[in-house]
Amino acid sequence: MEQVYSVSQVNNYIKNLFVRDYVLNRIYMKGEVSNCKYHTSGHIYFTLKDETGQMACVMFAGQRTGLHFRLEEGQLVIVHGSISVYERDGKYQMYAREITLDGVGVLYERFDQLKKRLEAEGLFDPSIKKEIPAFPKKIGIVTAKTGAAIQDIINIATRRNPYVQLILYPAQVQGDGAAATIVRGIKKLDALGVDTIIVGRGGGSIEDLWAFNEEVVARAIYACKTPIISAVGHETDITIADFVSDLRAPTPSAAAELAVNDISLLNATLVDYHSMLTQGMLRKISNYRKQVEQLKLRLSYGNPIYQIRQKRQLALDMQDKLTRYMNLNLQKNRHKLELYIEKLKALSPLEKLSKGYSYTSDEEGHVINSVDKVTVGSKLHITVTDGTIIASVDQTKKNE
Repeated sequence: MEQVYSVSQVNNYIKNLFVRDYVLNRIYMKGEVSNCKYHTSGHIYFTLKDETGQMACVMFAGQRTGLHFRLEEGQLVIVHGSISVYERDGKYQMYAREITLDGVGVLYERFDQLKKRLEAEGLFDPSIKKEIPAFPKKIGIVTAKTGAAIQDIINIATRRNPYVQLILYPAQVQGDGAAATIVRGIKKLDALGVDTIIVGRGGGSIEDLWAFNEEVVARAIYACKTPIISAVGHETDITIADFVSDLRAPTPSAAAELAVNDISLLNATLVDYHSMLTQGMLRKISNYRKQVEQLKLRLSYGNPIYQIRQKRQLALDMQDKLTRYMNLNLQKNRHKLELYIEKLKALSPLEKLSKGYSYTSDEEGHVINSVDKVTVGSKLHITVTDGTIIASVDQTKKNE
């Protein structure tokens, strides 16, 4: 009976065949990526396929330094590594040490590397972006002299503001030498002193747009003193020029709208501002007039003539009041005096005399109020209302 081998022995034997094969240990293989999975351990598992076949591949975490982009489904790549057998499953697979993009993928890789380098240098720093003028008088355009891009920019800019001057630098925007003409256009328009520069072209493949991914174009945009709007391709197209420029427009048409304000909207805004300003001024004038009237009134109160007139009137009022008080007081006192007079009249000897009474005294002036104070022959002075009667006592008679 012939010798029998175990499965492990056979797998190990086959693995040794792969290991000893020089080509399989240093092989480059290209294909399309599918079933790509990033494991939590850091390993990348994927399948490399073409029209008729496929092969399992793995890149261990320790080898990922050779990968400068993120591996994704559908990418065309070139994988450098070795092919060996995984003994446990008895399957062979590619062990990748380095992966690069193939064809168009190479351009994407160049794009990514340049983007990272320029970003590290600070060319994309938002703080250095220049502000786009709101109302430019002259706009420079760097693009092809024929094509939809320049026509769209002219139509939209003219419709929005026909007074803006458009200056075209006809540049080559595709193929060999395109980057150099774009750089010359930027420098010429910058020296000319325009207010804004639009740099761009219509849509196309990554190869068609590649001139705007060149480093010389990026550095020319960065060095330009005039604000630059990039308008390359369609909305989904991203170029290095978009990152370096002061403002990115998704399309050339959008760039024209961003660069040129609609003059009709401006006129409407000015009318609104005029109305607001007029109303505000009228309100202020009205308020100031009220303040002037108040100040005028206060000033009139402080006028010496007004004050003299007011004091004079006050003095007259006080004089009238004092006169009334004096008259009233005089009347009251006069009434009291009359009462006192009446009382005095009642007590006055003259009042008694006027009623027929008289006042009798002796020659020494002593009052004779009794018959005992006189004798026959005594001289008496009898005072009446109009004089004194001198008489002699002939006889006295005392009442019973």
